Amino acid sequence: MRTYAPCPVRTRARSQRSSIAPQGPGPRGRPIESFNGKFRDECLNEHWFLTIQDARQTIEAWRREYNEERPHSSLGRRTPREFAQAVAESTFTLADVPEPVLQG
Repeated sequence: MRTYAPCPVRTRARSQRSSIAPQGPGPRGRPIESFNGKFRDECLNEHWFLTIQDARQTIEAWRREYNEERPHSSLGRRTPREFAQAVAESTFTLADVPEPVLQG
């Protein structure tokens, strides 16, 4: 068993406490945390991979289902493919955006 001696030198940076409180993932981190949770619960925890190739095939099948067949709440309960098609067919342009009204 290895034992480690404590560091005999305390630097100023080590002895000071940070004034920055630990933060959560923030709004940008939530989608990836949601994806990671679903990936872990629905794919990794459900399968026992026998080989690397087996893992790659299973994960690729899950990824395709997730990206192409599953409706997403952030896309109005549409699949990403349906959402992309709706955007491509949309006639909305920036010219359709009204000018802002400036109040003086």
